[in-house]
Order: sequence, then C-alpha cells, then structure tokens
Amino acid sequence: MHKKRIYGHQELAQLYFPDVLPKSASSQLTRWIARDEDLNEALRRAGHRKRTRLYTPLQVDILFEHLGEPERWNG
Repeated sequence: MHKKRIYGHQELAQLYFPDVLPKSASSQLTRWIARDEDLNEALRRAGHRKRTRLYTPLQVDILFEHLGEPERWNG
C-alpha cells in the first residue's frame, strides 16, 4: 500500500513496471492509460490533462482503482 501523495508519471510507472528501464516503464503506463476509456475519463474529471506529468493523490487513487495497486498488479 502506497501513501497518498503526488507521484510523477515515471515514478508511478516504475512501480507498475519495475523490471524495465524508466523511459520504457513510462511509455508502457501511458499506453495502458490510453487504452482504458473509463480510466481516461475519470482522470480527466479529476483534472488530469494529457501531457501532465504529475498525478495528484486523487488521480493516484483513480489509477489504483482502475489498474490495481502496483504490488498486486500483473499487467
């Protein structure tokens, strides 16, 4: 369980994809988000914009709700 705080995109991506290079992890997370219309809409309603590289605690909660917590995620 991660504490609620602001996460950078790459930092969060590395939690989900710990076994790849940071840039690759970031690209992979971007692809996962782009494929999920419900997730995209929820993030948009929470104030997230396409090129924003930070996630607020609310947006992190939304990501965890849609993707699962990184420790339990099996992409």
